[in-house]
Amino acid sequence: MIMEFLISAVGLGALYALLTLGVALMFGVLGLMNFAYGEILLAGAFAMYLFRNEPWFVGAGMALVFAVAVALLSERLAFHPLRDADPVILMIASFAVSLALQSIARMTVLPRARGIAPEPFLSRRIEVLGADVSVLDLVTVGLCGVTLVAVAWLMGRTSLGIQLRAAAEDFRMAALLGVRPNLVIPAAFVIVGVLAGIGSVVLAARQGSVSADMGLQPMLIGVVGAVLGGMSSLKGAALGGFLLGAVTALLETFLPTDLIAFRDAFLFTALIVVLVVRPQGLLSGAKVRVS
Repeated sequence: MIMEFLISAVGLGALYALLTLGVALMFGVLGLMNFAYGEILLAGAFAMYLFRNEPWFVGAGMALVFAVAVALLSERLAFHPLRDADPVILMIASFAVSLALQSIARMTVLPRARGIAPEPFLSRRIEVLGADVSVLDLVTVGLCGVTLVAVAWLMGRTSLGIQLRAAAEDFRMAALLGVRPNLVIPAAFVIVGVLAGIGSVVLAARQGSVSADMGLQPMLIGVVGAVLGGMSSLKGAALGGFLLGAVTALLETFLPTDLIAFRDAFLFTALIVVLVVRPQGLLSGAKVRVS
């Protein structure tokens, strides 16, 4: 029982950390609260549905391609022309992109929810240290964990990562010192697209369906986790997302059956208490400068 709970909590926490990191990266580099992040996830999940009759790894690969393509298109068509705009204008533009993509999905390929048949190997349960554990939970832990480690390596050990972190600290100063906005900003959208694509693969497997509004809840999770951990700190955002997922799994496991419906009320009450004590988040970073 304890091992099952730990794997479930770590898996959900890793997934939430992944979702949160995508939100925080956009906010850190551009000062952009990207409410279209959920629709990037939707694009990846739709690829899983579109290639549902192909081997699972083909659908997963196409989910990454679709998510990155939508992220780059939104940057080029919507955010690039507004790069020097006020943060409020950028936020409104992200709302517009989100609603436009949802509407296109509803009017074309997703007028209603579409089911995705579960992969047989993900539906299995195996014994780990005497506990009966879902293969899907293990895949979630492994996939999200490896992705988070890869992002940490990218941000800490590569030239692109150093430029991204410099842009997140002070975009104008970084540009004066040689950081190229036309490289850093699209690269940030590509990374966000990859994170969203991997997140969409896990979400599609867990939910077993795709719908036009399925990106709303993951986007809210990303925002809440980032606020909890510290919006201007990538490490803080990942920590906030992980804690949010772990506490969610804890409440789902130990709340009495008649209180499960009030899970989110308990969760967000705890969040408010944390933010009252530490309004800047658990790990605050430097003040964000907008490009």
